[in-house]
Amino acid sequence: MEIKPITLDVSAAFAAGTGLTSSDLEALAPQLEAARNEVCDDAILWRDGGPVPPEKQPLDAGFIDLPQRLLHEYREKREHSEVGRILATARRIAGEVDRFVVLGIGGSYMGAKALFDACCHPYHNELSRGDRGGRPRIYFEGNNIDNDAAAGLLDLFEGADPGKLDQRWAIVVISKSGGTLETAVAFRTFLAKLREQHGGDLSKIGPLVVPVTGESGRLFDLAGAIGCPDLYHIPDGVGGRFSIFTAVGLLPAAILGLDIVALLEGAAEMTRRFREEPAASNPALQYCGLGELWGRQVEAYIRVLSVWGTKLEAVGLWNDQLYAESLGKQGRGALPLTVVNTRDLHSRGQQHQEGRRDKLITNLIVDTQRRDPIAVGVSDLDQDQLNELSDKTMPQIMEAAVAGTNRAYELDGRPTCDLHLPAVNEAALGQLFQMLMLSTVTKGHLMGVNPYGQPGVEAYKQHMNAYLRGKE
Repeated sequence: MEIKPITLDVSAAFAAGTGLTSSDLEALAPQLEAARNEVCDDAILWRDGGPVPPEKQPLDAGFIDLPQRLLHEYREKREHSEVGRILATARRIAGEVDRFVVLGIGGSYMGAKALFDACCHPYHNELSRGDRGGRPRIYFEGNNIDNDAAAGLLDLFEGADPGKLDQRWAIVVISKSGGTLETAVAFRTFLAKLREQHGGDLSKIGPLVVPVTGESGRLFDLAGAIGCPDLYHIPDGVGGRFSIFTAVGLLPAAILGLDIVALLEGAAEMTRRFREEPAASNPALQYCGLGELWGRQVEAYIRVLSVWGTKLEAVGLWNDQLYAESLGKQGRGALPLTVVNTRDLHSRGQQHQEGRRDKLITNLIVDTQRRDPIAVGVSDLDQDQLNELSDKTMPQIMEAAVAGTNRAYELDGRPTCDLHLPAVNEAALGQLFQMLMLSTVTKGHLMGVNPYGQPGVEAYKQHMNAYLRGKE
C-alpha cells in the first residue's frame, strides 16, 4: 500500500531570539548519523544473539526490526504467522463477547489505549453493537491501585448473563513477568468475577481469557492452570514501552477492528527511512537533534508535546512514558509533558507563552479530519456575534488557533516545531510510534545513557512488596 509520510517542520525552532540557528542542527548531523548507526548495530547484535557487552545491558533492541519481521512472516505463512494468529483470536473474541477489559500497566496498556482513542469513534462504548461494526466495548484496568475505579468497572459486569451475547465479556491480561502487582491484583479480582458467572467452570472461562506474557513466569503458569487456548508471548529483547507492535498493542487493536497490517507497514516504512535517509531529511534524527540542541546549548529541559485534538492525548501520554523511562536516568533527562490544544491553552498556555524559557514545544497536527467539517452557520440568535464567522468550520478554526499560537511563540522567541500526520489512521500512527521510539533510543546514545531498562521503576516495586510483606 502507498503510505503518506508524516513530516517534521523544524523551521520555527530557529526563530529570532531562540538562540540557535538551523546551522547548529546541520552541524550536529555527523553525530546524529553516528548514533543512528550505533542503534542499527544494536539491532544486529540483538538479532544475531551474540554476547552483549556489560555496558549495553539490558539490550532491548528487538523492537527496531520487529514490524518488518512480522510482516514478512505474515506474507509467507498467513494464518500460521503471529499476525495471522492474532487476527484469528481477535475475530473469535469479537464474535463471542460484547465487552472486554485490558488489564496492564505502563507499556502493557498505553499503546492499546493510544490506538483506541486515536482510531475508534470517540464514544465507541456508547454505540450500539451494530454501530460498532460488531466489535466489543473496551475498558482498561490494572493500571493503578484505585479501589473505587476497579469496583465501578466490576459494577458494569455484575449480574452478567453469560448466555447472552450482549452481556458476555472477556479479559486480555498483559504482563511480561506476571509479577507486576497492580495488574496481578486486578487479574485475580476480575478472573474471580468471570469464574463466578460461569459457575466456576474453568473450561468455560479459559477461552475468555487471553494472556500476553513472557515464555515463563507467574502469568504464564496461571494461563496453563486456567487452560487458555490462546496465549501470546512478548518477545525477548522487546521492553514494555517498546512493545506496541507485539500482541501487547496488536491484539486489542485487532479486536477493535483496526488494521494492524497497515500499522506495521507504517512502522516498517519509518524504520527504512531511519536507516537510509540522511539527517537533513530523517524525521527521527531531526526530532532527536532538536532535543539534543536545546538540552546541550540552551539548557531547556522540558519537552512539550502539544497535540492538537483530543483523540491524540493518549498518544502523548504513551510518549511521556517512553521518553521518561528511557532517558530519565543518572540524574539526567528532560521532562516530557503532554498538553491538548486548544483546551490547555486556557490552563498551561500562559506559562508556555511567558514562563521560563526552558521548553521545546512540538505541535502534533493532523492535516485531514475523518468527519465532515462542522460549520459555524448563521443564527437569528447572534448575541454571540458569530454570524460574521458563519462560513468558517471547526477545522478552519483549529488551523487558525495553531497558526496564531505559533506566531505568538515566534514573536517572543519561543522554539516550536510541527509534526504533521496526514490523517489519523493506522499507517500514520505506525510511522509516528516508530519514529518516537527510534528518536528516543538515538537520543540515549547521544547522551551516553542506556535507553533500555527502568531501574527506578524496579526499585519502587521492590520496596512496595517489602512493605506489604512486613519486610521493611
